[in-house]
Amino acid sequence: MPRIGYARVSSSSQDLDIQMAKLTEAGCQVIRSEVVSGAPRDDRSELATVLEFLRDGDELVVHRLDRLGRSTRDVLNLVHELDARGASLRVLEPEVTTAGDMGRMVITVLGMVADMELKFIRDRQRTGIEAAKEKGVYKGRQKSVDDDEVRRMAGEGISKAQIARDLGVSRMTVYRALAAEKSKSNSG
Repeated sequence: MPRIGYARVSSSSQDLDIQMAKLTEAGCQVIRSEVVSGAPRDDRSELATVLEFLRDGDELVVHRLDRLGRSTRDVLNLVHELDARGASLRVLEPEVTTAGDMGRMVITVLGMVADMELKFIRDRQRTGIEAAKEKGVYKGRQKSVDDDEVRRMAGEGISKAQIARDLGVSRMTVYRALAAEKSKSNSG
């Protein structure tokens, strides 16, 4: 039974080495990894690649279930997709597999725990931001683009999409910069 490993971290400041070592130790012949949030599944191209190539009898292996997904629904959908392909899921910590009925129940419970953990993280983050705002400490994220540069480029007739590409920002950032100028001129 071929074992295919999947490793994921949420940010580049985190390290994949422990997951990679555990997956290698578990006998994974192929390991795919990526640096991306676990919440939205559609942004995880390496996971999509793994799922595309899994065949009957294959086993997808992850270090911990939260590396696969933070949403109970997402994890259960993945397990369902694996079942449809005749493949199974193995989680190394705690050791559990969907090859049996009891494993599916444990995966469901672990998925719910991962889901709750994500909600707790977001609640703590929101509470911390609110407290910092009350103290006047929180200023928000630093701007990643100079609004004057956006306006200059727009004034030269460059499209909003091209400005976004040239400056390495989203089109929404360009629209906000241009809207900020309009609101200044309307209020003045």
